[in-house]
Amino acid sequence: MAHINDRAVIERLMRTKGTWAIVGLTTNEWRSAYDVALYVRDRMGMEIIPVNLPGDDVHGEKGYRSLAEIPAEKHPIDVVECFVNSQKVGPVIDQAIAVGAKAVWLQLGVFDDAAVERAKAAGLDVVVDSCPAREGWHFGL
Repeated sequence: MAHINDRAVIERLMRTKGTWAIVGLTTNEWRSAYDVALYVRDRMGMEIIPVNLPGDDVHGEKGYRSLAEIPAEKHPIDVVECFVNSQKVGPVIDQAIAVGAKAVWLQLGVFDDAAVERAKAAGLDVVVDSCPAREGWHFGL
């Protein structure tokens, strides 16, 4: 069954200050993750943690290769925002569950019904096929 986003959950995630691990955030300025991460940090006021295969730092923030590599003092991760292909998001959601994240946010065009159901079963809030930068205007952010 396809997930339907809850507007109240989106607003709460966007307004509650916390830590967002952004999976797929790289130094490539042409990727949407690059600008959306700035929005999450600078407009929404969140701490961001870049997660990318080489573990590159982005926007002056320390990068990591996986959610599991993020040091314990950075936990709990409030939101894992997923800028990865739908075919690759399932393992990211499983990592989010394993590290105790509170929510997963699948970026525009990212879908995996089975992984979303695993996240919900584990008690995580879930947002699918959405972008915080696009949602922000609804909430005056």
